[in-house]
Amino acid sequence: MSETKVFLLPDLGEGLTEAELVNWLVSVGDEIHVDQPIAEVETAKSMVEVPSPYAGRVAELHGEPGQTLDVGKPLISVTPLDTLGETRIPPVEPAVNETRLVEPVEAPVETKRVEAKAAAETYREEEKAGSGNVLIGYGTPGGHGQARRTRPRRSTFPSLGGPAPLVEPAETKGPEAKFTTAADDRLLSRTRVPGKLGAVISPLVRRMAKEHGVDLGHLQGSGESGLIMRRDVEAAINPLVEPVETKPSWADEPVEAAIKPLVEPVETASGPQVEPVETSGRPIDPRTGLSIASRTPVRGVRKAVAANMTRSRTEIPEATVWVDVDATALVEMRSALKKAQPHDTPGLLAFIARFVTAGLKKYPELNTRIVTAEDTSGGEQQEIVAFDGVNVGFAAQTDRGLVVPSVRRADKLSARELDSEIKRLTSVAREGKATPAELGGGTFTLNNYGVFGVDGSAAIINYPEVAILGVGRIIDKPWVVNGELAVRKVTELTLTFDHRVCDGGTAAGFLRYVADAIENPGSVLADM
Repeated sequence: MSETKVFLLPDLGEGLTEAELVNWLVSVGDEIHVDQPIAEVETAKSMVEVPSPYAGRVAELHGEPGQTLDVGKPLISVTPLDTLGETRIPPVEPAVNETRLVEPVEAPVETKRVEAKAAAETYREEEKAGSGNVLIGYGTPGGHGQARRTRPRRSTFPSLGGPAPLVEPAETKGPEAKFTTAADDRLLSRTRVPGKLGAVISPLVRRMAKEHGVDLGHLQGSGESGLIMRRDVEAAINPLVEPVETKPSWADEPVEAAIKPLVEPVETASGPQVEPVETSGRPIDPRTGLSIASRTPVRGVRKAVAANMTRSRTEIPEATVWVDVDATALVEMRSALKKAQPHDTPGLLAFIARFVTAGLKKYPELNTRIVTAEDTSGGEQQEIVAFDGVNVGFAAQTDRGLVVPSVRRADKLSARELDSEIKRLTSVAREGKATPAELGGGTFTLNNYGVFGVDGSAAIINYPEVAILGVGRIIDKPWVVNGELAVRKVTELTLTFDHRVCDGGTAAGFLRYVADAIENPGSVLADM
């Protein structure tokens, strides 16, 4: 019996079901210790280093760089070492009587229980040797000595996001029928007995099954160890329809008539044939007739952005208001501060973020979120959830695509503190090191598309938020000041908002507040 431990790819946060293997940080044969980074993986949220919960020698790497791995699939196999640093010798198993080599086809119910409970106990013992290091959704209890409290599982069909039953309960009597606790269920889902236990890891799969009335308890998973995948639920929703065999119209005709050509060949004059336009050997697109230069899978950040933007445009009835703003006073104020303190002057975006947090205190409807909750009659109703605080997200363009890191409790920070946090988050986002927590949790998004040299944009709301403010480039424009024409620093502010949470008056009031703050920054900052 081998003692090699197999580490499964953990849930890296927010219900993500897959990750792309970017780079291995160890090789087969290397000795590793607990919490040592073993691989870099890229999810739809960020790039993270995955630490090992085991110490020992690397026995196998499950996957190649560039491959997409599912959560719950093997990532690395590690063989433990003894105190002398040598590989442990597995104990010799007793000889098996040849008369008992044939297992019965159907094991008794009690045997299944013993196997399941033993699997859970084995996993629990392995977890005790861990370090307690937690990486967004998984960890080991050894670091703090306390097991996490779990809620008891309800016997009814699981709600959205809840745990799915692993094994159908058997007809038993007495207290032994309740030997499996919610914690055991979670452990069993990560130590499945091949061919005997099924599991649902993805909350998206559970939600899809619930919405279409698919009973997961009777569904055979096609994944490893019976793991129920999205394709299994889709197959249950749309079962394949066998084609109905039909009799061709020419079946009753004589063989001679069937093989007779319908159109007699016509003799044509020989001449030069028209060659296809594309002769590069690449596949031809049937719609355009052009050769296909490349195919790029939509994954990682681009996949997440596409899904988020699609959901935003599908679910949110958005509206847009905009206004031109004279930013001359703000630009001049920052220039004066820069002369006095060259190395500690906030950027213009930090000042605007400060004005945004103040504006959201006056117009809190734009700092909310719409959720679907259960009403008293058991049905569903929409609720507007307001927040005690503001997390300002800002769009940052990186090599991996557009990401939106958020400044937590931005309403408590000064302009200098906002500027420092914006710079820090921009740096880690462009390095691909931002955590899912840093890339999520925003309540309002600020988008500075002026850095791309454009004046305005009807931005898409960063779902599930309800508003986004865009800032265009600041350029010299003719502007009327005190009845006379002058050249001023002008920018355009664009606010896109969810019309379900407020009307145009609220949106216009917020936008006008931010615009007035930009035009008179000194008085507004003095009141904050």
